[in-house]
Amino acid sequence: MHCPDPAVAKGCRAMTTNKAAQKVRYAVVGAGNIAQVAVLPAFANAEENSELVALVSGDPVKREALPERYASIEALGDYREFEDVLRRARVDAVFVATPNTHHREFTERAAKLGVHVLCEKPMAPTVADCEAMIGVCREHRVKLMIAYRLHFEAANLQAIEALKGGKIGDPRMFSSLFTQQVRPGDIRTRAELAGGALLDLGVYPINAVRYLFREEPIEVLAAVSSSGDARFEGVDETTTAVLRFASGRVAQLTVSLGGSSMGYYRVVGTEGDLYADPIYDYEQGLKFVLTTEGKSREHKFPPRDQFAPELVEFSRCVLEDREPEPSGEEGLADIRVVEAILQSARSGRAVQLPPWSRAQRPDAGQEQRKPPVDPPEPIRAPSPTIR
Repeated sequence: MHCPDPAVAKGCRAMTTNKAAQKVRYAVVGAGNIAQVAVLPAFANAEENSELVALVSGDPVKREALPERYASIEALGDYREFEDVLRRARVDAVFVATPNTHHREFTERAAKLGVHVLCEKPMAPTVADCEAMIGVCREHRVKLMIAYRLHFEAANLQAIEALKGGKIGDPRMFSSLFTQQVRPGDIRTRAELAGGALLDLGVYPINAVRYLFREEPIEVLAAVSSSGDARFEGVDETTTAVLRFASGRVAQLTVSLGGSSMGYYRVVGTEGDLYADPIYDYEQGLKFVLTTEGKSREHKFPPRDQFAPELVEFSRCVLEDREPEPSGEEGLADIRVVEAILQSARSGRAVQLPPWSRAQRPDAGQEQRKPPVDPPEPIRAPSPTIR
């Protein structure tokens, strides 16, 4: 599927028939670790409607080596050649997997060509960036989706349904810990690339409590702490926040790039609790334990490809001309909380959040099951964590 003239792209899509036979043509922008071990391999599980045809990377070694693994790649180039690559490969959509500070740039450049955007999270470092991204995509009538892979994953979706169904009574409290030991020199340790624990890890529990409570926070109180480790000069090593909701619910979360690997959340209700651990990972199986009336039941979910469902769903949105969930507004909703947390940590005071509402929330109908991929050995893109 491709309309060569972006000015007539919408009309071209509307006139197209036999949509089931179509594939959306993608360029992946950025060839770091997550792109190589997860995004690029995911196209094999998304081949029903998605096709990898181009790669944009600033590393000439990667540009030379990766097409040997992915024969469907038709066009290559560095970041300066972005527009030319998209035109040569007749690209319909991009998957933006660059450092956080470049998400806005490539979203805007793609949208101006009439190319749809699937962007990694966090959406961008600031609310202003997010708003600009949403605005340019609306102006040029292209779709914008933020890559919240857990919106399509069974463990989280079934946890949502358990809470919606009253399995633990009225959910009242949420607690989460998400920690890793980051590799020295990784982009997550670099302030100029919007690194730090809150932007890298914090969007996971922030997003989780928002979809589990199906509510937006109205106040945050936060603190940033450091062990003095030289890895974290200029970025937050550990951030803790308390979120308050209009319903009286509360959430507490801690994220750190200086702790051993951990990723859980627990929701306590008036009649039971739900404990999910591990729950944010994409390499291993996930699980949660539901406890009601003094009895616990464990729910296990095998490892799956969490990235192919993003591609499949975004391609469906493009082909069917409908708005994605999770949308740009979903990404913005998390970053407004991130900004409030940072403001609270700087001031030492609670920060009020303006009223905000979301019509769309993830639900069970979004679940997709794709077999796990065998991640290839990355080329000049080591793991971000110390294993």
